[in-house]
Amino acid sequence: MQNIVSMKWLLARLYEPDMVIVDCRFWLNDKPAGAIAYQAEHIPGSVYLDLETDLSAPVTAHGGRHPLPNVDQLALTLGKAGIHSNSRVVVYDDNKGLNAARLWWMLHYVGHEQVYVLNEGFTTWKNANFPVTSDQPVVIPTTFVPNVQPELLADIEEVRQVSQAYISAESTSSAQTQDNASLPVLIDSREHKRYLGLEEPIDSKAGHIPGAVNYFWLDIQHGEEDQYDDVEQLEKHFAGLDKEQPIIVYCGSGVSACPNVLALNEAGYKNVKLYSGSWSDWISYEENLVATGEEK
Repeated sequence: MQNIVSMKWLLARLYEPDMVIVDCRFWLNDKPAGAIAYQAEHIPGSVYLDLETDLSAPVTAHGGRHPLPNVDQLALTLGKAGIHSNSRVVVYDDNKGLNAARLWWMLHYVGHEQVYVLNEGFTTWKNANFPVTSDQPVVIPTTFVPNVQPELLADIEEVRQVSQAYISAESTSSAQTQDNASLPVLIDSREHKRYLGLEEPIDSKAGHIPGAVNYFWLDIQHGEEDQYDDVEQLEKHFAGLDKEQPIIVYCGSGVSACPNVLALNEAGYKNVKLYSGSWSDWISYEENLVATGEEK
């Protein structure tokens, strides 16, 4: 796998000088818990970046629950963590990889290619009797120079256009005005009952963006150890998608969509964008339509 590494791979390179290890543990239902867990014990040499204070901008009227930070601010954060253009970055969490995948995507978005997600979480690492420590690493701040890759990000206007095209195609009974095969696929990464609109535990409206199909992000993993499926399994999972067709992935706030983006990349889908504001941004605009149930 190109973007996902094993515990043994990391163990063998743990103390190499160009390696930067980032702990991204974070839980929405207990926001300080990740930092507290890091202070208690972590993989040796790892630094901690918090999903909300380090990897998100302050919440405003639009942009979703975890807005992307300003690129310059993100570059400062990465530089303070010791990440520069020659760094090899390995990211882990204890959240089945969703926060780690978010930072993986963010680093790619600002042009950093040498970034990998650990294929198991911290608990699995510890249970394997691999080294842990409470010692804080000495981090030498550096300068991170961003090289933004805009083709990795979909904004609200692009998603609106795609959704409206699906609505128009659906409403045309005799001859479709838009060939759906030429449209980007909208992927909703949330649990199926949230996609259907049967329940919504976090956001103010239930349902999905009209035209979206559902690929629950946890369906790309197996077992209880936060392991991604292998490439063959991922290709089978996404077999209904055309590898040449553009794809836009979203979730509730742009975090749990990122494991799907990572998995699609591993499966050979290269034209994949993240709608970072996701559902929480979509419903912040009263004029945006909401769909419930299965798409026809």
